[in-house]
Amino acid sequence: MSLTRRGFLSGVAGAPFVGLAQAQLAPRITVTSRVLDVKGKAAKVFGLMGPTGKPGLEMVLGQRFRYDLVNQLSEETSVHWHGLTPPSAMDGVPQLSAPALQPKETRTIDFENTKAGTHWMHSHVGLQEQRLLAAPLIVHELQKPLFDEQEHVVMLHDFSFRDPQEILADLKANMKDMPDMVMANDVTYDAMLANDRTLDDPEIVQAEIGGHLRLRIINGCSSTNMWIELGALDGSLIAVDGNTVFPVIGKRFPIGIAQRVDIRIALPQGPGAWPILFQAEGAPLRSGIIIKAGKAEVVAVSDQGEPGAMLDFSLEKQLRSVAQVPQEPTNQTEVVDLTGSDKNYSWGFNGKAMMHDTLFSVREGERVEVTMQNRTGMAHPMHLHGHYFKVVGLGDTRVNGAVRDTILIPAKSRATIQFDAKNPGNWAFHCHHLYHMNAGMMAAMRYVGAA
Repeated sequence: MSLTRRGFLSGVAGAPFVGLAQAQLAPRITVTSRVLDVKGKAAKVFGLMGPTGKPGLEMVLGQRFRYDLVNQLSEETSVHWHGLTPPSAMDGVPQLSAPALQPKETRTIDFENTKAGTHWMHSHVGLQEQRLLAAPLIVHELQKPLFDEQEHVVMLHDFSFRDPQEILADLKANMKDMPDMVMANDVTYDAMLANDRTLDDPEIVQAEIGGHLRLRIINGCSSTNMWIELGALDGSLIAVDGNTVFPVIGKRFPIGIAQRVDIRIALPQGPGAWPILFQAEGAPLRSGIIIKAGKAEVVAVSDQGEPGAMLDFSLEKQLRSVAQVPQEPTNQTEVVDLTGSDKNYSWGFNGKAMMHDTLFSVREGERVEVTMQNRTGMAHPMHLHGHYFKVVGLGDTRVNGAVRDTILIPAKSRATIQFDAKNPGNWAFHCHHLYHMNAGMMAAMRYVGAA
């Protein structure tokens, strides 16, 4: 597949679906509260319910993204459509796009969507994401899939019974000198969830004997990188962040905070029950689902496993985008240091906590490269809103890497991304570790002038 400059990084290729019925002009996405059972205890959390009354949203490429967003909470909120590239005003980041959605307010979100793939939607207000204000957002390339396979979406969360504000306050009070320490986690959780369930009562996915399964896995954790462990099964990783890559075969794949992976699995020719586990980086907690085919006994699996190794660039170095990017000169280069101080859990860029300050500006029509040098002792999943980028550098090596919207940069590591500035506005550029972001590792990329 060859992309023109105009189409550079515009999405996974797929013919638009033309014959969509428009029986309802503006179906609803509702921000609401709900109660989960987590290890036998009731937990009040948030939720994003789609038009069907279930968490999340599925649509088809070519269908206009036009929904009424309804806030049923008693507090303000805002929803970011992570993986889509809407106009800036529809991006869902207060102070950079539209104002927050007030309690009981309804707002119509309306834009042309050009991005197929496995995406998600989540709050961009305070620490609401930790309270599970997030859900899948799946955009199918066609109404009828090209492949004869069963699809299943898995949304991962890290869960705490503690108030997120209390967690952040404790981090600010107790975590000192972190930049000099290489560590995987700074938050201790009570459970890991897969589709809102723990391994005490996992989701059982019924599949056909010898069938083919496509798992769309979304790391919606607030601060936990994960390992996907297929156990006895082999998988073929075919997409990251909604963008097709040449297949990578394996049994174990890393997935950073906010990233997504699509994995194809061919089940054995016989009945069985196979756990698919999601192991936390650097911690024993894990979640999982069970794939079951035919009459097979489901054996209980503990939610305690061997702590996952720290994620690095091993998989990233293997990824190659199916989309061919036109070779054109870079017009602008930026070097950004990812930094953290030893005072009050402060994170930021180039030695400064920022939030909505401008980190750098771009001009429409130009090609931009950004090198991010992680000066800290923790990994940072870096997300650029409104754009997709190509990974072109890992450490000192130039690569022809994947197309993504979120790249995990391990401690003391460096990565370079490249994108075309073709979506004018004010855009968030931030670490997707929720507590790092809320402690200063968020800034703005703004468009200025004309090319």
